[in-house]
Amino acid sequence: MGRIIAVANQKGGVGKTTTAINLSSCLAAKGQKVLAVDMDPQGNMTSGLSVDKDEVEYTVYDLIIGEADIEQVLQKNVFDNLDVLPTNIDLSGAEIELIDAENKEYILRDEIFKIKDNYDFIIIDCPPSLSMLTINAMTTADTVLVPIQCEYYALEGLSQLMKTIELVKSRLNERLEMEGVVFTMYDARTNLSLQVVENVKDNLNQTIYKTIIPRNIRLAEAPSHGLPINFYDLKSTGAESYMLLADEVIHKGEDE
Repeated sequence: MGRIIAVANQKGGVGKTTTAINLSSCLAAKGQKVLAVDMDPQGNMTSGLSVDKDEVEYTVYDLIIGEADIEQVLQKNVFDNLDVLPTNIDLSGAEIELIDAENKEYILRDEIFKIKDNYDFIIIDCPPSLSMLTINAMTTADTVLVPIQCEYYALEGLSQLMKTIELVKSRLNERLEMEGVVFTMYDARTNLSLQVVENVKDNLNQTIYKTIIPRNIRLAEAPSHGLPINFYDLKSTGAESYMLLADEVIHKGEDE
């Protein structure tokens, strides 16, 4: 019975896709069977996991509009234990195509549920907007993981995201819970990073993961090589941090 986690923050540049890519990969490296689902039309999760988004025959877009079934879209064993549902810019057109669709909030869920029992974890990278694609991700997910950048405006937009999660929970998916918050781009040299962490802890009645993802040059370089951090540089602090986060995510499931 796979745990489905949507990685979401409508604020761009917070390490959302970096977290989705590397959490997926590190969970797989720890022996979990993982499906990575790219719901962001930019397709950065797809290319960051070594899949050429412009060469694949079918993408999440084809799945959403009913032109392909999930087995056709699935890229199997991209890395050991890791399958990918790829996306490219075509997905940006899905919003318009979905306007008159029946049960349009549940299209992704209905497809994912066909195969969810094959996986321990399904990680969905949401677009950086509160759109119908994000709603589809949230009706599919059990929990929402929110990466927050350690910067002054960290809490801005977070209340909006919380409202959306509550709305989806009350109207569309009563299973939906907050997975928790993970801090990204932490700079140990600045007091600001520390203040932000303390501020969020004081103001947010949410699970906050102990693992904090540092600013790390290797993390920034890895996507241009199409590799998750644990394949690009396993010894880097970025890889160590995402491995620790993967441990926390796995054991959180056991505690409940």
